[in-house]
Amino acid sequence: MGTRTDAAQAAVVAARADLGEQVDRLEAAGRAAVDIPAKVKANPAKAAGVAAGGAFLALGGPKRLFRRAKRTVTGKDDDLPSELLPKDVEKAIRKLGSDGKAVRGTLEREFAKYLEDRQKERRKEGVVAALTGLAITALRPIAMRGGRQIAERMLDPNQPAFNEQLAKVRARRQGGTPGAPDDAGL
Repeated sequence: MGTRTDAAQAAVVAARADLGEQVDRLEAAGRAAVDIPAKVKANPAKAAGVAAGGAFLALGGPKRLFRRAKRTVTGKDDDLPSELLPKDVEKAIRKLGSDGKAVRGTLEREFAKYLEDRQKERRKEGVVAALTGLAITALRPIAMRGGRQIAERMLDPNQPAFNEQLAKVRARRQGGTPGAPDDAGL
């Protein structure tokens, strides 16, 4: 019975040591991942590119580019009328007369005429909307993958920084070395 207890105790001690090693590696990976100054110093062009890409996405760049491309293809949208308010609509309807059935008939006829006049333009707008929807459907996965890659690059620890952080964590756990900076503030 004593040998099983000794074996179990040795297994627990080994597991505790392995857990300590894994905790040290996890902490070092986390510290290396958020050590932005070291990443910028190691690869300034890559860091600038990642920052520019993140800013582009955060400021709605893809949406703005798509709107600009759409405006280039379809032309600028007309400004919304500032005078057309509900009271103006009501005033215009009152000018049509006081007989509700006659006013309703006039509105229906005018609306039907308007729809016939606009039928050709609506078909053209339908084609543009379909092409726009198709473009959005095709480009959305590409934009999502690009954003995911930017995020992964921002959080990916590089090996030298990881090894440096791991050495600092191990030194701190073993009592530290004289003159070694304390990384508790990171």
